[in-house]
Amino acid sequence: MSVELASRIADRLGERGAAWEPTSGDRFVIPGREIDQLFVVSEMTIDVVDLPTGRVVRFNGTTEWALDSISAAEVLWLPWEHQLRDLLADRFVAFARVPDSRAGQVWAVTLTDGSRHTDPDPESAYARAVLA
Repeated sequence: MSVELASRIADRLGERGAAWEPTSGDRFVIPGREIDQLFVVSEMTIDVVDLPTGRVVRFNGTTEWALDSISAAEVLWLPWEHQLRDLLADRFVAFARVPDSRAGQVWAVTLTDGSRHTDPDPESAYARAVLA
């Protein structure tokens, strides 16, 4: 999934008053910094803690980074396919590979309203459905 799609999902969740609750195994990036890396929350190396000053993401034992912690508000969650499906809840109907005149075949997520959201990448198809 692209950072752009993930950013749109974060904005949409924020509009709904919902927020990402980081758990072990969640992926995130740090946009706006010169750190071009995908991170994964893990109790051993990267954890999330609530401090009186706010929620922070701590990088434990990462000597290669000049970063001990960062505000959770500064990171961007990249949801997994199953997390996007969970966001769809009872709106989700089906997920299938379908023919596409431009791309050959794409992944399609069908919702209860009959709409179908497609992308060559499965997570991106789910993300597009979440944004619908």
